[in-house]
Amino acid sequence: MEIASKYNPAEVEDKWYKYWLEKKFFHSEPDSREPYTIVIPPPNVTGVLHMGHMLNNTIQDILVRRARMQGKNACWVPGTDHASIATEAKVVAKLASEGINKNDLTREEFLKHAWDWTHKHGGIILEQLKKLGASCDWDRTCFTMDEKRSESVIKVFVDLYNKGLIYRGIRMVNWDPAAKTAVSDEEVIHKEEHGKLYYVRYEIAPPTPQGGSTYIVVATTRPETIFGDIAVCINPNDPKTAHMKGKKVIVPIANRVVPIIEDEYVDMEFGTGFLKVTPAHDVNDYMLGQKHNLEGIDILNDDGTLNEHGLQYAGMDRFEVRKKIEKDLDELGLLEKVEAYTNSVGYSERTHVPIEPKLSMQWFLKMENLAKPALDAVESDTIKFHPAKFKNMYRHWMENIKDWNISRQLWWGHQIPAYYLPEGGFVVGETPEKALEEAHKINPNLKMEDLRQDEDCLDTWFSSWLWPISVFDGINNPDNEDISYYYPTNDLVTAPEIIFFWVARMIMAGYEYRGEACFHNVYFTGIVRDKQGRKMSKSLGNSPDPIELMEKYGADGVRMGMLLTSPAGNDLPFDEGLCEQGRNFNNKIWNAFRLVKGWEVSDSIAQPESAKIAIDWFENVLAKTLGEMDDLFGKYRLSEALMAVYKLFWDEFSSWYLEMVKPAYQQPIDRKTYEATLGFFDSLLRLLHPFMPFITEELWQALTERKDGESIMISAMPKDITFDSSLLDAFEKVKETIAGVRTIRLQKNIPNKEQLGLDVIGEYNNAFDSVIAKMANLSEIKSVSEKDATAASFLVGTTEFSVPLGNNIDIEAELKKLNEELIYLEGFLKSVAKKLSNEKFVANAKPEIVENERKKQADAESKIKTIKESIANLSK
Repeated sequence: MEIASKYNPAEVEDKWYKYWLEKKFFHSEPDSREPYTIVIPPPNVTGVLHMGHMLNNTIQDILVRRARMQGKNACWVPGTDHASIATEAKVVAKLASEGINKNDLTREEFLKHAWDWTHKHGGIILEQLKKLGASCDWDRTCFTMDEKRSESVIKVFVDLYNKGLIYRGIRMVNWDPAAKTAVSDEEVIHKEEHGKLYYVRYEIAPPTPQGGSTYIVVATTRPETIFGDIAVCINPNDPKTAHMKGKKVIVPIANRVVPIIEDEYVDMEFGTGFLKVTPAHDVNDYMLGQKHNLEGIDILNDDGTLNEHGLQYAGMDRFEVRKKIEKDLDELGLLEKVEAYTNSVGYSERTHVPIEPKLSMQWFLKMENLAKPALDAVESDTIKFHPAKFKNMYRHWMENIKDWNISRQLWWGHQIPAYYLPEGGFVVGETPEKALEEAHKINPNLKMEDLRQDEDCLDTWFSSWLWPISVFDGINNPDNEDISYYYPTNDLVTAPEIIFFWVARMIMAGYEYRGEACFHNVYFTGIVRDKQGRKMSKSLGNSPDPIELMEKYGADGVRMGMLLTSPAGNDLPFDEGLCEQGRNFNNKIWNAFRLVKGWEVSDSIAQPESAKIAIDWFENVLAKTLGEMDDLFGKYRLSEALMAVYKLFWDEFSSWYLEMVKPAYQQPIDRKTYEATLGFFDSLLRLLHPFMPFITEELWQALTERKDGESIMISAMPKDITFDSSLLDAFEKVKETIAGVRTIRLQKNIPNKEQLGLDVIGEYNNAFDSVIAKMANLSEIKSVSEKDATAASFLVGTTEFSVPLGNNIDIEAELKKLNEELIYLEGFLKSVAKKLSNEKFVANAKPEIVENERKKQADAESKIKTIKESIANLSK
């Protein structure tokens, strides 16, 4: 196979991805091999690839490709999420741009538009993942609203309802006025905001106290909610408000008389000691209302405007009312004062608008019993978190878990399978027919048209919590071959911000419906941030387009760039320079391959001794790195595993091994060394393949003649073998020796082509002389008892090496340099000796620290001795 002079990612990537798909290398079916399973965190069906997806899916692909090469039956299930809130908002906006109001459509008409939108824009992100090299089993692609997944969701709802775990009731919820739906606590992001604290006067209802004030002052951050006030509360132990016990006050503007109630909940230190009670629009007020049997007044429409209870402000947006009511209260003499005030405001994670606490009829899932086995699984490391620090966050949430509000006031999603009866009450059934059967138990005369299905749909997470089970149809067919073989899955790669939304709930569903953990390991990625530490987002305009990055640097370059600074659980400070580094590494691999394949090979020449040593050494380096990589993968330290193979290729293979075996200019290489070098290249490409799939496939195919249907991605990962650590330690001294000679050449401006001699004084292993002579271009290496007067020397450990320079030395300049070095070393030795003469230091410091100082002392003394000898020789 002809290899191009330059690496062209675009040509290579499209060619090999098509080949992999055609040969069905990504596809998996149950067999006798050990399974390895990952389910993709399903992206929004109409979403597009962003940098977070790039990081997450690069990591998943690395794990899957490595497992496949380890002989496991790897199955990576892709799919998308219907994303109720986001998708419905996009469809509503699209319809509005065409002059169509959602409220003018029937549910069926709206859903037709939503499905059209999904078919038009859905799946783009999955196509983009193919550009990244994602080796998903595309034949298994799922969608949370496809037939099997929808059937699973409805079946689970009915099952949990029948178990008494799902109930319906009016509760205080987080209301998103933009999406016009309730959202869960986990979908609310709290932000510190600079607002105002309004001190409002409430007139005391007759009879007013004699000689005292005719009003009380109530402090509030939300004056627009006074129309929902049904009481004012005081602490019974607060002397400053005791005079109001048993009284009543008049709500400003609304002119409604409400009682003063007493409860120790009121903080005597906050505000004025008087707390307005608005049970329909504040969580704590709601609890007070329940305790004191007070009924709430809902003053808000679903879109955040005030309803008829808002009187003259009806139809106005809540924040417009806040501005207007401040002026009106002031004009009426009912505003005591206004202060600047910082408080925490909850925002919808989806629409980024402030949440309104609101009383609403919703469906809830009881979580307490579901949470227990899911907490135990993580605490016992049945499911391991990587990094483990997220266990604390998980534990805190699980121990304080609240019932899950699973209903959403949307049309796009799984419609709740509850059916209301004409005479009141409801039944639950998987289908209208089954619901009618249930209804007949109550009233045998009911017909299908008598039933009215609940308008709400289920929270999107109620479908994705079943994902590891439902992708294998394990809810509908719990004993099918796929679920029995692939479940539980092995690894989940996700972001810590959805640890509650998704991870915890999947674990709960796993124990509820399969009686075991749904995965063994959870790898938490960090957040991709820009160089200033800001989270990448469209609104900030600081997120590069992943597709453009891949076009510029190649998919392998970007994959490597993402991984270079991405330890598990820590944020990734993304810099485009990392992708450039990735591309440069691609070029390094490409050029090394072209160098090797460009050598002329001879069957008639003997293998040089230096090549034999080089091969023996690199076999051991390779074996050592294999062990390190296995260990790092076992600890999910993928960035470090990449760095291990990066250094192996760049430093050990390219900079050392290839230089050691490279034939002289225009000379052939012996067959034995050449074949060994190709073998090493093969192993290196296999190690690199999970990280850089495209370039490794291209070069592996060109390494030797391949048959149709062969691929590096289904070849075996090199096996971990033992290595000789003493050989590797000895070779590090060889490297230091070569580096020492090269440094002398550099310092003395001696050309590389000019041969030098090397003298050795002291203990020395001459087994590697052929390598040192070749790499340092030496005419001879000999042991001597005395150093040449003109020699420049260096130490490797305690052995002194010297290079006789003859006419290549300026004696005066050399003496000056040696004397300066001597002064520095004597000063350094003095400071170390002082430290070691301090009995307190020697007695209290760690033994290894003391030992290190003694080593510094011995090294300095040895170097001083050598320098003094050099000075004496040059001064003769």
